[in-house]
Amino acid sequence: MDASRLTNSSISSVTSIVIPAHNEAKCIAGCLRHVLDNTPPDLLEILVVDNASTDDTAAIAARFEKVRVVHEPEKGLTRARQRGLIEAKGELLGYIDADCLMPDWWFPLAAREFGADSRLVCLSGPYIYHDLPYWQQKASELYWGTIARPVAATTGFMTVGGNFIAKKQALNAMGGFDKTIAFYGEDTDIARRLSAHGKVKFLPTFAMPTSGRRLASEGFFRTGLRYSVNYAWVALFKRPFSHRYQDIR
Repeated sequence: MDASRLTNSSISSVTSIVIPAHNEAKCIAGCLRHVLDNTPPDLLEILVVDNASTDDTAAIAARFEKVRVVHEPEKGLTRARQRGLIEAKGELLGYIDADCLMPDWWFPLAAREFGADSRLVCLSGPYIYHDLPYWQQKASELYWGTIARPVAATTGFMTVGGNFIAKKQALNAMGGFDKTIAFYGEDTDIARRLSAHGKVKFLPTFAMPTSGRRLASEGFFRTGLRYSVNYAWVALFKRPFSHRYQDIR
């Protein structure tokens, strides 16, 4: 990809937005409305990967113009990500979760970063948990700023699974997504392996509003600790610490 030709107005024409979705009938419409409202009209495509849903996720997504629904019958987040990689037509693939609400700053920042650095293969940033209590929102901001950012600078890699955009060529070069990883640690594995093919950047302002439903359901500090342990385990031992996870809907 020629980074010099990427501008705020042109990056969308080479970008596929990929949204893995398992039983996300409650969230997918809001997610898609935000994508459509905050991306340029020449966005190449929006893919919703219906990942073995048993609800109306696929039917709801199919009602949206510019949205293409593809199916991955074998349940699993990394399997859904891989299906998106196989199906996507773009040179850049933006992965977000079905409970994310894409903001208006997302594409301009992506265009600026990829246009400025030809070595960049992946850009990611933190979450904004818009539906958590105020103190938890502030605590999460403190975590991203005082812990995650220095760790990313030290290791040279960090991605947030529901908020990253990467070059398809680099994703293919790393061998695609590791379908043996069920859930925890999958985003760290992405960042670690992509870093062998170029620069992986964690940008604090490249933030994505999303639901804090997992933190609310499983406990704020417990969930934060689990994610931190799995980041360290994948970074050090190239495999996640946790192998079981619960769907939170």
